This record gives sequence, structure tokens and C-alpha cells, in this order.
Amino acid sequence: MKRLWLDVVIKKPWLMLLFGIVFFMLAGMGGQSLYFRGDYKVFFGKDNPQLMAFERMQETFSKNESANIIIAPKSGDVFNKTTLQLIKEYTDEAWQTPLSSRVDSLSNYQHTWAEEDDLIVEDLVMDIESMTPESIARAKAIATTEPNLVKRIVSEDGKVAVISVTVQLPDGDNPETAGEAMLAVTEISDSVRALTERYKAKYPDHEFYHTGMVFMNDAFASEAQKDASTLVPLMFLMVIVILWVLLRSFSGTFATLIIIIVSIAATMGLSGWMGYFLSTATVNVPTMVMTLAVADCVHVISSMLYALKQGKTKEEAIEYSMNLNLMPIFITSATTAIGFLTLNFSDVPVLADLGNLTALGVMIAFVLSVTMLPALLKILPMRTAKVANAKHHWIERLGDKVIDNHNKLLPVSLIVMVLALTATFNNDINDVATDYFDESTAFRQSTDFQQENISGMSTIDFALYSDESSGLNKPEMLNTVNAFSEWLRTQPEIDHVLSISDTFKRLNKNMHGDDESYYRLPQDRELSAQYLLLYEMSLPYGLDLNNQINIDKSATRITAILQNLGSVEFTEFERRTQQWFIDNAPQVQMTAASPNLMFAHIGQQNMQSMLVGTLLALILISGLLVFALRSWRLGAISLIPNLVPACIGFGIWGLYSGEINMGLSVVLSMTLGIIVDDTVHFLSKYQHAKNEGKSTADSIRYSFASVGQALWITTLVLAIGFSILALSSFRLNADMGLLTAIIIVAALIVDFLFLPAFLLLLDKTSSKKKQGVSNEQAA
Repeated sequence: MKRLWLDVVIKKPWLMLLFGIVFFMLAGMGGQSLYFRGDYKVFFGKDNPQLMAFERMQETFSKNESANIIIAPKSGDVFNKTTLQLIKEYTDEAWQTPLSSRVDSLSNYQHTWAEEDDLIVEDLVMDIESMTPESIARAKAIATTEPNLVKRIVSEDGKVAVISVTVQLPDGDNPETAGEAMLAVTEISDSVRALTERYKAKYPDHEFYHTGMVFMNDAFASEAQKDASTLVPLMFLMVIVILWVLLRSFSGTFATLIIIIVSIAATMGLSGWMGYFLSTATVNVPTMVMTLAVADCVHVISSMLYALKQGKTKEEAIEYSMNLNLMPIFITSATTAIGFLTLNFSDVPVLADLGNLTALGVMIAFVLSVTMLPALLKILPMRTAKVANAKHHWIERLGDKVIDNHNKLLPVSLIVMVLALTATFNNDINDVATDYFDESTAFRQSTDFQQENISGMSTIDFALYSDESSGLNKPEMLNTVNAFSEWLRTQPEIDHVLSISDTFKRLNKNMHGDDESYYRLPQDRELSAQYLLLYEMSLPYGLDLNNQINIDKSATRITAILQNLGSVEFTEFERRTQQWFIDNAPQVQMTAASPNLMFAHIGQQNMQSMLVGTLLALILISGLLVFALRSWRLGAISLIPNLVPACIGFGIWGLYSGEINMGLSVVLSMTLGIIVDDTVHFLSKYQHAKNEGKSTADSIRYSFASVGQALWITTLVLAIGFSILALSSFRLNADMGLLTAIIIVAALIVDFLFLPAFLLLLDKTSSKKKQGVSNEQAA
């Protein structure tokens, strides 16, 4: 079978190319079915409990996804005629935002006050032209003390104001609605930005910032599209340059480029046929497939060039390379695919998609590298000078130095390993959703400004359910709502609490002639119901209470705005709220939900799931290595250089950052399959030499001479490829790329310095044991 394959590849290269072209065209046609999803919900499965709770809450109350416009006058005070006029004009026009259902701002806040026996409900800011300094000061006093406004619509010091546009975003969880959802996000974002640009020109002494879930979705989408349009072309360029410089072969570089293009096109085309979609995670598939495909090609071409330098003909060199590399390339491709397939243990669907598509691309690249690549190499002209036995290459000289100094390298390696293992304990699992974006992005700058001047962007919604229609009006229920709201305000993480209990207290005061002593909850159910009915009937269209209470008045939603916390702090805060109800109101059903809470949970769950995936990957990969090397001893030896690089990488990360986010939680499983490549190629060449009767030292020299150059070239390509991801403004991609690059470089260092020294140590130990046995037998 192997002979037949080699005959077809070498004797009929044009037939092999024809098959490759047909496969490229048929697979690539599926790319037309690909569509893009940039919303935050792609990070959560349909059965995610936090997502389900959030969607139930959205169905019970009105949706509260928003686009927020932060307005900061350079004068440092919102309460002047110019700024108030700007807010009023912007608020009025913001109602024309696509899919908007509500607009909240200082100008249309429904302020209530008493006039004899009448309840007056009116805009806080009305006829701005006729406002006097006294009326402006009164509006400021009301706004900066009203619980429903301060730290939500206006900053505590009155320096910054917010206009919040609530929108009804369509769900985009299938191909039919995904385009509609993304179009809606784009239309809303573009509409708000265009409006902002107009008011920037009209009111140049004001600064504008955009935050909210709409702009977060927009940032997810725009950063993904930016990465796809910039990082992939940059990687193509880097690969061409590196291969040209290091291989010094035009034909080898050109053939590799063809394999890369076909691998990527086929992978993305087949993903379209299989119903996958593009996301902030899967846009990285072309970059990953590109770097991993290069590794296969470099090993084939390097071995061929090595054989040519030994004086073999082109056909002999291709056959030598295929015989030498077929099993190692298959094993490294399989182990890499296994590493990526373990991403299916991730609780994040798009990370599982990333793993599946990259694994598919890796295996496609393997097939192409042992079929289409040798056919191309046979057709293309390739010449190299025959080299004498003298060691010209620095890789071979490095091998000699490692062998000569192995007694020094081992203790130094052990010290480095212990230090790296110690440094890994500096890492903590923590996800801050707003920090997914680099500080250079407009969205991150806006969220940082909001945190510094008004409040965080993180929210948690608490739905409190009574057991009957209109049960919210019961004094017991209102007292529970109020007590919980007041408890929330005492928590250090809280910036703002929006609660219906504040509205009831204000109405009670109003209905008692604005007597401050009546700023408390009414203790009669019928009275509460009357107050609420009177107030709702006075509210203008679009500013009702459906964002806080459900239709039959059996439940209420309390919205807490928190500082931009990490996942650990977020989930701990949620636990404290649940404990409050256990201790104080066990009869009230409470659910907590929000996108921020969803991200907090998924980050921690993902790390736990990926530990299981990593363990399975380690078992499967170790089994494959034992099978490939046909040696339990070498299989056991390979575990050390396969695990140590990850330890070193996470140790360096512990010193550099110390924060493990959602993207980094998959790196261990992902890199385990990649770094095995170096070990497999080095040990397979070592074993090949040992089987020919060479000594351990000479076998190590053969490994350095035959595969050393290929290993450092592939490491360089892989490290640069993943480092290019570090240029992404989307932190999950950037951190994942940087840490992966660190681990890949560490793997080469371990395989070049520690592994040879360790093999020599084991050889000495084995020789001493054999000598001891011989002496005993002689005695």
C-alpha cells in the first residue's frame, strides 16, 4: 500500500495535482454558506443555565439591552443651559434610533411632585430657554439625589450625563436570523454614531462616549472582522518571508504556499458545508491552519533538501523524505488534532468550533503534505549543492555542545522547571468582560471613562416573584424589595441600584404633600395599587414601568450596576445575594441574570471542563506516542518534554500577567497537541539511528542533523503565527496567541537542551545497570 502511494505520488504527480484541484474546488464551494455572528450569545450554549435565566427574565419584563451615550462637557458641569439643551435635543432625536423602544435621560426623567391634592408628573427639564440659575440648581439638586438617576443617568458630582437608548434586538441563533441580528446591531451603532458626530460638530465643547450591550456586540463583530482582514494577510506575508529566508528554496516556498491556500480554502469551505458560522473565535482558524500546515511542509522539504545535499537524486530524495516523515507527520497531525478536539470539553460553543475546524484543517494539511506537496516538489525545479561531511550548520554544532555539556544542562533545566512550577501559582482564573478589548479600542476607552466618572458597565438583574397577581403591592413584598435594595446599596461592589421601591416611597411622599417624613413605603395594599395606577396613567408613551414590573404586577426586576469586576468577584457577589434571601426572605423566589453574570460563570466552568479535556488529551496522545515509537520507554520519556513547556509557559504568564481568562483556559489542551510535534520528530529520528546501531550520542547528533533545522524553522513559523494573534485588539485572541507562542518556543528549548541530556543520563544509568549485572554473572 505504501509502495503504491509512493509510486502514484512520484510517478504520476500531475494526476495527484488534478485530484488536489478537484478537492479544492468542491470543498471551497461550501464557503458560500458561511455567515458571521458577532453577538455575545455565541459564547453560550442554548442549555446554559445563566443564558436561560436571562432569556426568561427578558420575556417576563421588557428587554433592557441598550446603547448608551455618555456626554461630558469640558466645563465640568452638566447643569448649564447649553449642555441641557444638547441632552434634550439628542434625547428627542434618539427616539428615531432603529429598533428603539425607550430613551432615558435627564431631560425626560419623569419627576413627580405634589400640588395641593394633585400628583404632578412632568419632565425634569422642560423649557430650557426660560430656566433661571435657580431652576437649574433645583434640577441639579433633584437629579444628584434621586436614587433612580444618580450614578445611572448622571454622575454624583453632576459632571457627566448619560442618554440610554433601549432597543429590541432580534435573536441571531440561526442562519436565517443571524444576518438580521448583526444588521440590527450595525444599524443601531451606525445610527447613534452618526447622531453623535452631528452633535459633536454642533456642540464642540463636549466629549461623547458610547457604551452598553449594543456597542459591546458591535465591538465583538468589528474586532473579529478587523482580525480577519489584517492578521491573516500579515501571517501570509510572514510565512513567505520566513520560508524564503530559511529554506532558501523558491520551489519549496511556492509549494508550501499552495498547500496553505488549499488547506485553508478546503477547511473553511467544508465548515460552510457542515453548517458552522464565523465568530470572534473561528476567524482565527485560517491563521492556525496556516501555521500548522507550514510545519508539515517544512519537515518534508527539509528532509528532501538534506537528502539532496547527500547526493541523492530528486526522486530518491522525495522517497527518502516520505519514508522518514510519513509516520512522524501523521502522529504529530493526529496529536495536534486531538489537542484541538479536546476543546469540545469547553463550555463555550465557539471555542469548541475553533477546535473542531482547526483539527479538520490540520488533518487536511497532513493529507495534502503527503500527496499534493511531493507531487509539486517532483514537478517544480529544485537544486541544492552537495555538501561534504563537515558540519557547516549551527544546529549540528549545537548538538555537539549539548552532548559535551549535558551534565551541566540537566541540573540547570531542573532548577528552571521548579522555578516555573512555582511561578504558575501566581495565576488566577479571572474574566472581566469589558477587558476583553484592548485599551486602544473605542469601546474599551468608553467603558473605562464610564467606570471612572459614573459607574461600571457591569449589571446584574434580580427578578423577585410573589405568589399571586398584584402581589407586588402587598406590604410584605414591598418591604422585602426595599430591604434587599437597601442591602445592595451597602455592598462595596455596587455603584447604583434601580428599584421600584424608590418609586413607591417617592409617590407616598408626593401624596402626602411632599412631606419628607412620608418618604417611606405605603403599608396598605390597596393604597399601593392606587398610587401605582395613578403614576402609570400619568407616564408618557415609552417611559412606562415595564422595565421594572411585569404585566400582572406579580414580579419586579431590580437592576444593580456594579464596578467592572472579575468573574471570581462576580460569582461571589451572586452567592451573597442568594444567601441574603435564604436568611431574610426564603418565601420569595429570586433569580439573578445578566450577560456579565453569564460571562463570569462560563469563565470558571470552562477552566474546570478543560482540565478534564487536557487529561484525556494527555492519555490519548501518550498512547499514540507509544504506538508510533513502538517503545514504552520512549513513550514515557516523551511525557516530560511534552508537559514541561506548558509549565514554563504558564510560569512566565504568572510573572507577566497572572490572569487566566476564557481564552487562556483552552491553551493547555491546544498546545499539548502542538508541542508533541517536536518531541515526536526528534525521538523518531533518534530511534531510527539507534536501530541502525549508532550510539546514544551519535543518535542525538543524527537527530540534530536530520531534523534540527526543520524543528527550529517550524517553531519560528508557529511562534510568529501565534504571536501575530497577540496583535489582535480582542484580548481573548491576543492572550491565547501570546501564551501559545511562549509555550511553543519553550518546547523547542526543552527538546534541544533538556531531552538530549536526559537521554544521555538514561543511557549511562542503563549501561551501569547492565555492567553491574555482567559483573554479578562473572562473579
